[in-house]
Amino acid sequence: MAKFSCMKRPLIDHHRVRRHFSCHADEYERYAQVQKRVVAGLLERLERLGSMSGPVLEVGAGTGALARRIAEVYPQLPLVVTDLAHGMTRQAASRLPGAWALDADAACLPFVDRSFGLMLSASMYQWIVDLPAAFAESARVLKPGGVFAFALFGAGTLCELRSCHQRALGEVDASRTSHTQEFPSREEVAESLRRVGFVGIAVESVDEREHHADVPDLLRSLKKIGAQNASRSGPPGLASRRVMERMMELYRREHGRDGMIPATYEVIYGLGRRA
Repeated sequence: MAKFSCMKRPLIDHHRVRRHFSCHADEYERYAQVQKRVVAGLLERLERLGSMSGPVLEVGAGTGALARRIAEVYPQLPLVVTDLAHGMTRQAASRLPGAWALDADAACLPFVDRSFGLMLSASMYQWIVDLPAAFAESARVLKPGGVFAFALFGAGTLCELRSCHQRALGEVDASRTSHTQEFPSREEVAESLRRVGFVGIAVESVDEREHHADVPDLLRSLKKIGAQNASRSGPPGLASRRVMERMMELYRREHGRDGMIPATYEVIYGLGRRA
């Protein structure tokens, strides 16, 4: 399957992603509230397609929340779950005794061509810079007519945090560039599916919001699930104290309501079939 380039976004340090998520695997489900809503939304869209054939592969399975629901709905289908982070793979394996679980990178899957009838993923592909290449891997391991169903976080995700940080940085230290995480657009996702040959494509986006007491509370919640900045192009975190203080001031002033601040997540749902 040919590989394609995608829109330019900062490179992701996959070693850092693996380490962050593995370290927080034990507490992931306690804090991943938006991710639980994403699982429910993906299942709802999958149910509209009717019956499925297997085997089933989930990539970026995390602690196995989606896979557990799939095992309930399709108990007759063999199930394989993978994750880049070994800690997450172990958590999924402990919760899914009937499934095969292994560490694997979604951009380079360790399976032969045409192995699966259904491939799933929730809240993972935003960590991959080259979406066409990763989607080509998905197409490669699917049987003809196989279904690829996924959800990822899109360009509007954490828009309040990113815009306030960029403004604060411009005011306090204009010589530096913001290295906050960037996310793919809905158009980029749809184009990536088309370019690698998927058919019957459906892509839509939905905004999910959660609320926090303040910016430090938001950043702590992201850290608790391992969703920290993993850009290679700058230092981890959001940097200097003066920038942080100005960012928090802007966030409270422009987005705060009733003593709380919102955090928006653009969830992009995608469906396609291998031709």
